Parts: sequence; C-alpha cells; structure tokens
Amino acid sequence: MLFVWRGSVLFDIAPQLLLTTGIAIVVTVLHGQIFKSKIPLTFVPFSLIGLTLAVFLGFRNNTSYARYWEARSLWGGLLNESRSLARQALTLVDEREQASVLINRLIAFTHALRHQLRGTDPTSDLRRLLSAQDCERLDQALYKPAILLLMAGEWLQQLRLGGKLSPVLLPAMEVHLGRLCEVLGGCERIANTPIPFTYGVIIHRIIYFYCWLLPFGLVDSVGSMTPLVVMFVAYTFFALEALSAQLEEPFGLEPNDLALNALSWTIENSLRDMQGEKNLIAMPQEKGFILD
Repeated sequence: MLFVWRGSVLFDIAPQLLLTTGIAIVVTVLHGQIFKSKIPLTFVPFSLIGLTLAVFLGFRNNTSYARYWEARSLWGGLLNESRSLARQALTLVDEREQASVLINRLIAFTHALRHQLRGTDPTSDLRRLLSAQDCERLDQALYKPAILLLMAGEWLQQLRLGGKLSPVLLPAMEVHLGRLCEVLGGCERIANTPIPFTYGVIIHRIIYFYCWLLPFGLVDSVGSMTPLVVMFVAYTFFALEALSAQLEEPFGLEPNDLALNALSWTIENSLRDMQGEKNLIAMPQEKGFILD
C-alpha cells in the first residue's frame, strides 16, 4: 500500500506539500527567527487547533462519503429496478419480442443518466439503442432520462390498449418505473446540491495557516527533524481535504469517483443477457478501475 499510486491524491497536493515543506526547511535553518526576531510559539496551541481541525475534517469527510455512498446505492437500485422491469417484460407480456423495445429504452435511460450527470453528449449511445423516431424525439428534449422514462410508460400504455398486457399486471410494472424516477431525482439532487462552499473555505484556510505556522512551534523541540514532521502532518491534512473534495462530486471523472462507465455497461450487459444475447459488449475500464 505504501507504493500504490492508483487513486492517490499525492499528485494533486504535491505543490502545496512542497511549499509547506520548503517553509519548514527555511524556519528550521533560521531556527524560528524572522528578521532577527524569535517567533515565540510552542506545540501547545497547535494541539488545541489540531483537535478542532480534525473535527472539521471528519465532518467534511463523512459528509462527502455519505454523498458518495448514496450515489452508489442509487445506481445499485437502478440495476435492480431495470432487471425487475426486464424480467416482467419478458415473462408477463403476451408477445415476448415486444420486450426488446422496453429493454432498449431502459439501457438508453442508464446511459443518458450517466451523460447528464457528467455533462457529456449521449447521442452515440442513444442512436445505437433506439429507433430513429425515438432519437429524433430525444434530440429536442432537455432532460433526456426523464423523457426515456416517459417513453417506457408509453410502451406500457400501448400494450395495455392493445390487449397484450393485462391491466391487473400494469401496477406492478409501474412501481418499478416510479422507483427509477426516484433514482433519477436522487442523482440530480446530489449533482446539483454541493456541500456549502463555506465549509471548504474554512477548512482550507485553517489547514494552510496551521501547516505554515507549525514549524515555529516544533523547531525548538524537534530541531532538524521539523521539516519531516511538518511534511507528514501536512500530507495528512492536505490529502484528507483533497479526498473529501473528490468524493463530494461522485459522478465526476476523478480516480476516486464512481466508475459510471463500468456500472452502465454492467446494466446493459445484464439486460441483454436476460434476453438471451450471447455477444455481450466488453466492459470498458475507467481510469484503471474495474467494477467489482
């Protein structure tokens, strides 16, 4: 684990870590003096401030991870609900071949949701899954995942009106469509509601002032080892802050964000497998990560 670079935030915090270590070296060489004036600091105030800083960092880290885990749970729910709808379409509809329309729309919903959360273009995925008429309709839509859920509901309506789906079975399938709508809303809530900016500002400022002043409080007791101790403490605080910032936005493209590409292709292959397809699409790796 000492030599693992995958997912490490060291590259992100390297500039401030080198700057802090450089300040510590200068303070150690000057023995805590600035313009021939000794800075009268001890390690006592840093112990008190460090405790408060740890509480702030713990709160931010826990909040960020809670957002990350909720996002992962929502995508797990997306997999479960999609499988349930596909199973019902394959077993409850009188004409089994009609199920492919709904399954393709569910797969398209998954990819459209990923693209919406990441701000990327879903056109290529939609065109390989949907008919030209469906794609033309989606081209005009602002919220494509929501329209795809509407189209899935319209598929149920058409089957009911055509007598190919018993009205008694319709509510059972509508339940899963409703839960997919909840997944969509939950993901949009996480993506559009970040942690209040002031938390990041407060922690950022405290960490920098703490690490830059720390050499003055350690140089008399630690001596030449001051830069090493400061570098270790600074790495701990800077790394936790950087990791919290990454986890706060779980749908991004950072190494520690959710592997949405792998999750999307898992859902697609799972639904295709339920239809009996044999030539499944190879799951792409995402920034070195493979979905467990």
